[in-house]
Amino acid sequence: MSDTLLAALSLAATLGFYYLTKTAYKHRKNILLAPLLAAPLGIIALILVLHIPLEDYYLYTHFLVMMLGPATIAFAVPIYQERRVILRYPLTLTIGVCTGLILGLFSSWLLVQIFPMPEALASGMLVRSVSMPFAMEAVTAFGGVPDITAMLVIMTGITGMALSEPIFKFAGIRTSLAKGIALGAASHGAGTAKARELGREEGVIASLTMIFTGVAMVLCAPLFSQLLN
Repeated sequence: MSDTLLAALSLAATLGFYYLTKTAYKHRKNILLAPLLAAPLGIIALILVLHIPLEDYYLYTHFLVMMLGPATIAFAVPIYQERRVILRYPLTLTIGVCTGLILGLFSSWLLVQIFPMPEALASGMLVRSVSMPFAMEAVTAFGGVPDITAMLVIMTGITGMALSEPIFKFAGIRTSLAKGIALGAASHGAGTAKARELGREEGVIASLTMIFTGVAMVLCAPLFSQLLN
């Protein structure tokens, strides 16, 4: 099979696995069917079975990564649409974003200190709690590798989706505002998707928190890098 054909197959399979798992997850809310978990596992299995070289896989699929730029700009849309929510809870959102950003960074730094790991992995850990477009931009200030960072962001999001409801019950967190801020600040896009399952207000708050936390991380990454180094 030619390199071009393998590349085209890889692109089609990546899109196909995503839409297939997304449809399955809509019908059955099982974490094992979540696109962030099921689609990558399916793609990995395909690569191993067909022995597709990574160069061939990335030949066409790298265009998907390039779409992160426009996706980041598109975050302006929900900010505009939900501007009334921002005006209604300015202090709460600000505190939530700052707390989520600092706790996410500090907890990641603490893990790096406790469990020694390669520098590229350690740098990616520091930005794992913000949405992927922001994380891949911010990690450059720490000297990290965007591809490794993307993997850590996905793992963080899946963990947040799986553990959020048990943690909310254990901690007695009942308000939609608190749930939305927690999911948006700690688990970015995956957390926002989970928040939308809980309710509209949770989803809106999570979306705004995710965006503002990501922007804050990108803007403050050079400062955080100097402080931690």
